[in-house]
Order: sequence, then structure tokens, then C-alpha cells
Amino acid sequence: MTQNKRNEAAHAREHAEPVEYGNPAPWLLGLVAASLCVWGVSYFLINQDLGPATTPPAATAAAPPQAAAQPVAANGAEIFASHCAACHQSNGSGVPDAFPPLAGSEWVGGDASTLAGIVLRGISGTITVKDATYDGLMPTFGDQLSDAEIAAVVSYVRASFGNTSPAVTADVVKAERDKLGNRSMPWAGEAELHAAQH
Repeated sequence: MTQNKRNEAAHAREHAEPVEYGNPAPWLLGLVAASLCVWGVSYFLINQDLGPATTPPAATAAAPPQAAAQPVAANGAEIFASHCAACHQSNGSGVPDAFPPLAGSEWVGGDASTLAGIVLRGISGTITVKDATYDGLMPTFGDQLSDAEIAAVVSYVRASFGNTSPAVTADVVKAERDKLGNRSMPWAGEAELHAAQH
């Protein structure tokens, strides 16, 4: 085989060199880019409070001082979901033979101070709820929750799950906390709770 034929055979095995064509970008890509630009500009025009402040510095200096921000009120539903629902269930039905129900509970609808005391110090021992006896341990929340938070969650429970008892104020919880003093032990069942009510 001659050199020319070898070169032709080698050249025939080669792929053609890639060629760059002058294809324009797809029209759909251009349309999407233009739409995003229009949306971005209109978003900032509609929501002008997102942009830089337009108040002149002199007006800012002359503005009267604002009162300190008010604390956000405690949300009883959120506190219940994060601290109570695991045992008492999100619908307040409890778990049979393990955790008492809050729905229709005589303890929930009873004395607000007693209920606040249960949340503050917890309970260990037997308690009867809706003619069923439960013997377990409810943890203390007095060290974790403020008076306002306990009032919020107690009020939430007293007005939820079919319960219709009035709300509890942080003052009621504070009075119960003061009454309990430095007690750290949970209530020893319903017998001690009944004795404390009298």
C-alpha cells in the first residue's frame, strides 16, 4: 500500500472536525429572561418598603422616640404542641392507660390555680380523670416556662378540645408559683392535690 493510500485510509477513519454554527439562543430562553426581569422590577416597585429608606436624615432625627417594643404574647397552642402534645396528643385525647386526656378533664375545667400548680411542678402518682386512673409522671415545667407561658398554655387547654373554661392570667400562675415557694418535687398524685386545695 502506498503512502497516499495509507493517508487516505487514515483520513477516512477520522471524524469530521466540529464546526461552530452561528445558531442564535432559543427564543424561549430569551422570553423567560425578559419575563424574569419584568417581574423583578415590578416586585420592587410594588413592595417599595423592601428598598432603601427614602426618609431624609433630618426627618429621621426629628422623629419622636418610639416606645420599647412590646413583648410578644405567649402562644398557648405552640407551647402545647412543643411541650404537651407528645403525651396528651394534639387533640387532647391522651393515651389510654398511660397519659390522661385533657378533653373533658375535671382537672382542666376545675380550679385554675390547681391546674397551674400541676403544670408548674408536675405530678407523680395516681390521678383519676373521667373515671379512669392513671399512674405516671408528668414533668415539671416551672423551670422551663414563664408565668405568661404557663398561663397561655393552661388557657389554651381550658378553651380547647371541647373544654369551655375561662382563661387564666399570668398573675394566677405567679401567685401559685409564690405559694409553692422553693418546692421542686412533683405532686404526689391526686391525694396531695386535693389536700392542697383545702
